[in-house]
Amino acid sequence: MNRRYRKTIIAGNWKMNKTPAETKEFIAQLKPHAARAKWCETVLCVPYIDLPAAVKAAKNTRVFIAAQNMHHAESGAYTGEVSAPMLCSLGVKYVVVGHSERRQYFGETDEIVAQKVQAALKCGLRPIVCVGESLAQREKNLTLDHVRMQIKTIFFGVDSKDVKKIVVAYEPIWAIGTGKTATAEQADEVGRAIRECIREIYGARHARSVTILYGGSMNPQNAGELLAMPDVDGGLIGGASLDWEKFVDVMESANQ
Repeated sequence: MNRRYRKTIIAGNWKMNKTPAETKEFIAQLKPHAARAKWCETVLCVPYIDLPAAVKAAKNTRVFIAAQNMHHAESGAYTGEVSAPMLCSLGVKYVVVGHSERRQYFGETDEIVAQKVQAALKCGLRPIVCVGESLAQREKNLTLDHVRMQIKTIFFGVDSKDVKKIVVAYEPIWAIGTGKTATAEQADEVGRAIRECIREIYGARHARSVTILYGGSMNPQNAGELLAMPDVDGGLIGGASLDWEKFVDVMESANQ
């Protein structure tokens, strides 16, 4: 982590878990620990149904709330979708876009993700943009080429003044929900390639301002080693974020 130039962010992605009542209880347990997390920003990415309860429970705390997805249009005939203005009206600060599960199960492409990034920025939301390779791509030594192409597509058309508002989460698809984890060196290698790609487009000053998270099964056991890497600025936590004590352990690793 390099706190001199950018924020450290520990974000919990609950996926399709927890009710509003469970959300309220979780944040109540988390609040006193978040207050001590002076070196990192805490973000909870919760299901749509939990957003109002989460925003209310986290009011006047150091915990920020994120949606797990959004549509790129501001309104329209898109049954079941939610727009950036709707999220902003709730007090949401972040939104996850391009998660590998959205790509796998709902056919989202880099071009669709790029549209969502633009829509989020227009409304004042900070997008957490997910990129990463499959196991087949890693085995064929295509990881860096693939991730660089994703970054170039997603950042295309983003104004330089907005670059630092984007958070990039590197999530090796083969390490999500499998119990497998990229080594700290592998995570840092891809983080460094992401930053280099952004530098090529926008210059060094903008590149060093972008927070890059690791999103492949970070947990209390491996968080310290991963967060010690210079181009790993935090984590997008999956399973470990559902247990507040485990999540706090990861937060404390970021505060070392």
